[in-house]
Amino acid sequence: MLSVRLNADLEEKLDKLSESTSRSKSFYVKQALERYLKDVDDYFEVKSRDNNPENKLITIEDIEKSVDE
Repeated sequence: MLSVRLNADLEEKLDKLSESTSRSKSFYVKQALERYLKDVDDYFEVKSRDNNPENKLITIEDIEKSVDE
């Protein structure tokens, strides 16, 4: 079980969303948290790959140059 305190603005937005869709506030909090955790996991995976000197990464500039040639 988890308890979360929201500021008034965020709570009001969540209340309105919940009322207008007939879904619980918990549904939206869980959904948002799942998406956030996936994004954070993806971010750290990319950072670990970026920090690996064995990975040969190319930049957008490299791609643009190859397309222009």
